[in-house]
Amino acid sequence: MEKLIAVIKRELGIWSRRPIYMAGSVGVMACCCIFYLSFLEEGVPSDLPIGIVDNDNSSMSRNFIQQLDATQLGRVVMYNDFAEAREDMQRGDITSVCVIPHGMYADVQAQRQPTFTFYVNTLYFLGGSLSYKDILTLVNLTSGAVTRQVMRMKGMGDAEIMGKLRPVDVDVHMIGNPTMNYGAYLANTLLPVMLEMIVIILTIYCLGTELKYGTSRELLALTGGDFHAAIGGKLLLLTGLYTLIAWTLMFLLYGIMHFPLACSIGWMLLDSFLMVIASEAVALVILSCIPVLRFALSVGALFSVLALSLTGFTLPLEAMPGPIQGIAELLPMRHYYLMAVRCGMFDGGFALCYKEILHMIVYLFAPLPVIWRLKDAYIKLDYIKK
Repeated sequence: MEKLIAVIKRELGIWSRRPIYMAGSVGVMACCCIFYLSFLEEGVPSDLPIGIVDNDNSSMSRNFIQQLDATQLGRVVMYNDFAEAREDMQRGDITSVCVIPHGMYADVQAQRQPTFTFYVNTLYFLGGSLSYKDILTLVNLTSGAVTRQVMRMKGMGDAEIMGKLRPVDVDVHMIGNPTMNYGAYLANTLLPVMLEMIVIILTIYCLGTELKYGTSRELLALTGGDFHAAIGGKLLLLTGLYTLIAWTLMFLLYGIMHFPLACSIGWMLLDSFLMVIASEAVALVILSCIPVLRFALSVGALFSVLALSLTGFTLPLEAMPGPIQGIAELLPMRHYYLMAVRCGMFDGGFALCYKEILHMIVYLFAPLPVIWRLKDAYIKLDYIKK
């Protein structure tokens, strides 16, 4: 314990002289929280600019435009001709263009099936796809309203009409995110991913600077040559910092932002703590295998950024090739995500999460086969220093 305390005091002195530790952890995490939580404050995108070219100018087309403008997603921008609308869409001023054909109302009355034309800018994937969905929904509703009016004129009752218009009714339940809040969907995973990147990169930096500046023997002298006490003291202080950040993040997401959470917040505190220590173990493995700071930082950054693609929150892992699924199982963030879904969404408790808990505990034993390389580097200083 005396050796650990001596190392911790030394580390606190280093931290006071090198602001990168607090700036790279607390500062970066605070900026990420402010950015993502303010950017997604509304929950879902709204007022997406949709260009309308009304070539019919009838009561039906005006009613369609008013309803489209009244939706949460859409904000109508009127144009006199398609060329002007196309230029604005190419500049990115609008997300899509809907051209209402000439004679639409007359064609509907004569049952000649007029054709709406959509132009969607899918370079802006989210805005384009949501605009397309909004326009298509309104077109289908307009078509159904016209059909219902025709059937009423033929003497059919509302129950019979609805049976023909929608033979199968759909009852949708949005589990875990009933309001379709994009903030709850994205921030719940993006912010822990950013934390994992911070943990891996900053841990490699903290341990690797002893090699870069040749101070590892000074550290070992402080502990009487006890390598494990030296590493343990540095990691103990880092673990306390990362855990404080992780738990603050959990209280921010579920206590202040009130994101949906089916289980007790204690499960999320446990999940985030296990993710922190598992990520530290990964950083220790990387630096032990590559005891050169700049190379280890590059590998650590590459490894941690894979969590954005392979965690499974953007694309289901089951839809990926088999080898990719195997690589994903090596990521601590994958198991954090599974535990968060099974507890936070379904309140599965220990019965559904014990495998993920075991996975993250196994990470703690990963450095054992390679830690001797880092020990040799600390003692002998036989490594590339540039």
